[in-house]
This record gives sequence, C-alpha cells and structure tokens, in this order.
Amino acid sequence: MATTRIPAADVPPGSVTGVGDHAVGNNGEYFAVGRRCRHLRADLAEGSIDEQGCLVCPWHAAAYDVTTGAMVRGPQGGFAKVPGLDAFYRALTRAWPLHRGGVTVDGEDLVVE
Repeated sequence: MATTRIPAADVPPGSVTGVGDHAVGNNGEYFAVGRRCRHLRADLAEGSIDEQGCLVCPWHAAAYDVTTGAMVRGPQGGFAKVPGLDAFYRALTRAWPLHRGGVTVDGEDLVVE
C-alpha cells in the first residue's frame, strides 16, 4: 500500500485537497476518500465541506458521508428534478461507496494511505 506525506498545514479545517487518488479533507477530523464523484466523476478534491461535515461535489453538489463513503444527497440543480435519480445514486453508493483511505498525523505531517 502506497503512502504519501503532506504537511498538515496544507489541510486546514474546512478544506479539501488532492493527494494521489484521494480527496483529503479536514471536517474537524482528517479524512481521505476516493477522488471521483459517483455521478459524473468530478474531482472531489476540488469540492467543499458542508455544515454536517460531508464532502460536497464541486460540479452538482452531491454530498458524501466521509466516514462511510456513501452519498447522502444526490446531484442537485437540474439533476435534482429527475424522478428517482437521488434515490438511485444513494442506493448505488451503499453498494459501491467511495474508497476510504487512512490518514494519520505524524508530527507536522499527515500520512495518507
């Protein structure tokens, strides 16, 4: 398993960044999840963190629970008006959640696995 070290200062609270195949963020705790949205493969490392600590897709605002990798809100905007689409994507990510990586703090660095 490959590991990558980055300065913890590069991931302040409320931020997300890309580290290899992971979107690494800090919602009060550090997390690492797969970098591609299950909807249209947007780069989640360009996303944001909402008030509930979920990772939000930068393209269509789908939201992911970073502890499980499951989508908790489907794509928004015009996609939100498609009947059944939200339920479909939420069910899809229960079966095929975002990969979750490990993040540990080592001094001033984060170690992402």
